[in-house]
Amino acid sequence: MVSLAALVRTLIIAAFAALLAFAPAYAQPVMTVTTTVTWTYEDAGDADDGAGYIDESAALLDDEGLAEDADLGATRRYAPSATLATLGQAKARFGPFAVVDAATVRMAGDVTSATPRQFAAMLAAFPGLKRVEMIDCPGSLDEEANLILARAIRRAGLETIVPSGGSVRSGAVELWLAGAVRRAAPDAEFGVHSWADEYGREANDYPADDPVHAEYLSYYREMGMDDAKARAFYALTNATPFDDVRYLTRDDMARFVTLN
Repeated sequence: MVSLAALVRTLIIAAFAALLAFAPAYAQPVMTVTTTVTWTYEDAGDADDGAGYIDESAALLDDEGLAEDADLGATRRYAPSATLATLGQAKARFGPFAVVDAATVRMAGDVTSATPRQFAAMLAAFPGLKRVEMIDCPGSLDEEANLILARAIRRAGLETIVPSGGSVRSGAVELWLAGAVRRAAPDAEFGVHSWADEYGREANDYPADDPVHAEYLSYYREMGMDDAKARAFYALTNATPFDDVRYLTRDDMARFVTLN
C-alpha cells in the first residue's frame, strides 16, 4: 500500500514537472553552459585540378598575402574562458544570445533551427539593440536557418563585432558578414572551411556551373562583395575540407569586405 507521504511526494514532483513544461522556451534563466571545441587541421594544399568549383577562382588566392595558420601562432583556437564568463552578466538569454544591456547582445554557441525564432523574440523584447558581439561562435547546425538569421541581422541594421579574444568559425563568419557595420579586434579569429551537404558531398564535389553554388555567391554579393571578391572568398573557404579549418585574420577579411 502506498503511504500518504509517498503520495504527497509524487504529487509535488508531478506539479513541478508540469510547471517546467509550460515555462516559455525563449526566455531562459541566466545560466551559461560552455562547450569548448578544439579544431584540428592540416594545410589545404594545392587547389583541386578536377571539375570542382575551386578551379574558377583558385588563381585569385595564390598571391593574396593571406595569413598562414602559423602566423597566428599556436596560442588560441577559440575564445578563452575568461571572455566567455562575461556572458554571465546577461539580463536575458535567447538561445546563443545573451543581452547584456539595452544596446548590446553577446553571442556564443551554435546556430540551430530554433535560433532565428529566438533572435526574433529577442528583438521584440529588446527593440533598442544595436550590436552583436560575437564571442565564441562555432558555426551552424542548420545552414538554412543560419542564412535566415544572417539576413535578419542585416534587416535589423545591427553592427557585428568580433571583440578581442573573440572567435567566429564556419557559418558564423556569414553572420559576421551580415552586419550593417562590421568591426573586429586585431586578434579576432575567423575560421573557414567548405560546406558539406546531407550526403557528405562538399562544394568541390560539384561542377563549377552547378546551381548549388549560386546561393552562397548571391549571399556574399548581397552583403557587399563585388562578383570577383565573392567568387574569391567562396573559393578560399572551399579550399579547406569540411572536417578541417583555415584561420584568417582581421586583415584577411578586410581584403573582401569593408570593416569600420
